[in-house]
Amino acid sequence: MRSETIQIDDRFGKEYAGCYVFQEITWAKRSRIIQKHTRYHPLTGQVVGSDFVAIQAETVWASLREQPAHRPVTAEKLLGEEDGIPVELGELFCKVANMLCGITRDEEHFLSAPSDEANHIQHSPCSGCAKNSGGHPVNLQGSQLKSSRNSS
Repeated sequence: MRSETIQIDDRFGKEYAGCYVFQEITWAKRSRIIQKHTRYHPLTGQVVGSDFVAIQAETVWASLREQPAHRPVTAEKLLGEEDGIPVELGELFCKVANMLCGITRDEEHFLSAPSDEANHIQHSPCSGCAKNSGGHPVNLQGSQLKSSRNSS
């Protein structure tokens, strides 16, 4: 797996100075991180929202293999709003992790914005149910499943 080593000077503070090694994570790990922090609409399956910060922080944390001995970076610091890491350092870590882990700009956009409301699935009046002669709705999918079972 690919890795990237970066040397940080004391411009972000002496506590962060040192050598950091990042390594590519697996596709499965990346997918689980994204899935964990993304909410989907229960009926349409469209993305309702995602916690992009949490996705980025977990991706950075999962790919961070080595850091200075005093361990200045923690998962809590990556997610911390009050006692977090400096913005520029976080951006640098994200850039390295995203490069190694294959998160593209399109994926960043997809994860950071909810689905477009105008793109919901358009339902045809005849795709879900049809009225029989008695005027009661009949589920076509259920009917098709019953008939296919009888024909096998």
